[in-house]
Amino acid sequence: MALVYKICQRDLWREAEALGRFTGAPVDHADGFIHFSTAEQVAETAARHFSGQESLLLVAVEAADLGPALRFEPSRGGALFPHLYGDLPLSAVRSVADLPLGADGRHAFPAEIPQA
Repeated sequence: MALVYKICQRDLWREAEALGRFTGAPVDHADGFIHFSTAEQVAETAARHFSGQESLLLVAVEAADLGPALRFEPSRGGALFPHLYGDLPLSAVRSVADLPLGADGRHAFPAEIPQA
């Protein structure tokens, strides 16, 4: 089982739960795909794009459930990042966890996620 991760504002995720699927955040709509990170990438993603933000959730998604709509494409310095071309079905979601800010101002990830 390989998981990919989406960092999401709590209110956007609540809308997705009501809708039955996640259609993306504003940045996803602008780029034409839903941005995800691998376990090794997600802490850096949080630091770069969500620094200091509260009310975030960490959504863990089973990559295999997304089929060919999930593509690993080059981004930051050539690293391959998962991008989903289409909506995220909630059936692919394995967990949703709070992503609080720690005392050091960085987001506190669950223990199974590597920290940068």
